[in-house]
Amino acid sequence: MIAGILVSLLRVVRLPRGACGLVVIPLIWFYTGATGWQASAIRSTIMMTVVIAGWSLRRPGDLVNSLAASGFIILVWDPTQLFQAGFQLSFFVVLSIALLRSPFEPLRRQLLQPDPLLPQALRPRWRRRLDPALNYLTTALATSLAAWIGSLPLIAYYFHLATPVSLLANLVIVPLSSLALMCNLGSLVCGPVCEWLTVLFNHSGWFWMELMVRLSHWLANLPGAYFHVRSPTVLEFLLFYGVIFAWLTGWLTRPERRGWTFSVLGGLGVFWLIQLGQAAGTTRLTVLAVGGGDALYLDGPGWSQNSLIDAGSESAAPFIVTPFLQAQGVNRLSRLLLTHGDARHLGGASNVIQEFNPQAVAISAAPFRSTVYRRLVKARDQQPLSARPVLRSGDRAGPWTVLHPSDGDRFPLADDSALVLRGQWSGVRVLLLSDLGGLGQQALIERETDLRADIVVSGLPGKSEPLIDELLDRIQPQIIILSTGNRPVSEQASAPVLDRLRRRGVPVVDTDQDGSVTLDMNSAGWKVQTQAGRSWRGKPNPPERESPRIRGHQAGPIHEPTKVGDEVTRL
Repeated sequence: MIAGILVSLLRVVRLPRGACGLVVIPLIWFYTGATGWQASAIRSTIMMTVVIAGWSLRRPGDLVNSLAASGFIILVWDPTQLFQAGFQLSFFVVLSIALLRSPFEPLRRQLLQPDPLLPQALRPRWRRRLDPALNYLTTALATSLAAWIGSLPLIAYYFHLATPVSLLANLVIVPLSSLALMCNLGSLVCGPVCEWLTVLFNHSGWFWMELMVRLSHWLANLPGAYFHVRSPTVLEFLLFYGVIFAWLTGWLTRPERRGWTFSVLGGLGVFWLIQLGQAAGTTRLTVLAVGGGDALYLDGPGWSQNSLIDAGSESAAPFIVTPFLQAQGVNRLSRLLLTHGDARHLGGASNVIQEFNPQAVAISAAPFRSTVYRRLVKARDQQPLSARPVLRSGDRAGPWTVLHPSDGDRFPLADDSALVLRGQWSGVRVLLLSDLGGLGQQALIERETDLRADIVVSGLPGKSEPLIDELLDRIQPQIIILSTGNRPVSEQASAPVLDRLRRRGVPVVDTDQDGSVTLDMNSAGWKVQTQAGRSWRGKPNPPERESPRIRGHQAGPIHEPTKVGDEVTRL
């Protein structure tokens, strides 16, 4: 924009092309230095230097050729720029405009072309006056559409966003940014010459920039203005840009290349559908490392299994939980489950509710004295939620079954009343204990006859140990996941606790040491992957046959004889 302003001013005073280049190129480099040598500004300045140099030397203009030359110069100077989001977006947007706007041009002219048999003088005067505005709007819209299509996968990859509103926003924001730049450039030129004019330019530039900010906020708040998407895979990148390349080169219409083109794109499409099918059959549970407290996200087949268990602390929610959910493409939660009244578990719930508008916010039936918890429950009851369930033993919350607490439970510590949830996917059983304390664990053992689970996830109770041996004997887990933190001390798993758990001969994962943990469950079994790079695979334990009850006690499991003649004693 600045180069265009300078060239236009110099051409008004009839300065030759060569002289224009000698003046404009040093000036845009001076402006880049005056604004702090920002990487994005340096990239733009190099590209415009190439373009203006070619124009000054009266060489035929080719935007793609100039773009490639500037990219080559930048990468020779700093090859690491190739892996930076700013470099990729800058060049892909300009390349998209150069390549994709041309196919839209015939359609645009066809829509605006008047009746060729009607003389210009006989056309309505209002229509003739409207032609320049329509030409500008349709050209700007075609440019905006080309830039949006070309950069769509990159924006989804880096920012997890799709922004349809930008198609219209660019029509307003880009002209306003041009006016702001003109005022800033005028202030820079008039600074040492005319003080009152400099002040006028500064106030004008502030006005246009303030207007840009306000319009941007207003447009972003329109319904459907943007939505979060997950990062596209490599295959999706190849398929998206492969279709665009085949369209631009005409390979989709040329008979001699049409067969090969459809074969390649069809093969990529088949692999993509296979990936989608595998993802649709996989349920993923992510235990986030939030530095203390809990935040677990379940992403299962179908929207009804999309749930968040606890939201982390007030500081962790906006910096860990919210960005993570946005990166998963979550725009609205099916349900938010709050296990108990601990600020490190529910302090960020208000932020999550505001950002993702869950359909239901579920709480435990047990009362809690926490001020944060009471304030959150009061705010929940005042919000227009579809459901406000209060959960107790035996209730269902989507795919989860509540095992604890029961009606009438009154424990002195909040941890003992934490919600205990169990779910099962593809035969894999998962048990979530939150920060269940010693008394709560004993109550769970006495109340539930079947606590078996392949994976158990537990936090750290404040006044007792997690996962006492008697409870682990009943659960018989294949892997133990501890949701811990580095502060305060009560959120850190002590060495004796870790040693006791590891002596059982099953893997123990500590989120404080291993980072966030993902658990994938499908027909092939389960897989646990940590942020630190450790992983485990397994198959769900086969269900035990029901044993007969004798004198009110549960007998041991029935074992079938391994060969004829074996004597099997059953009590």
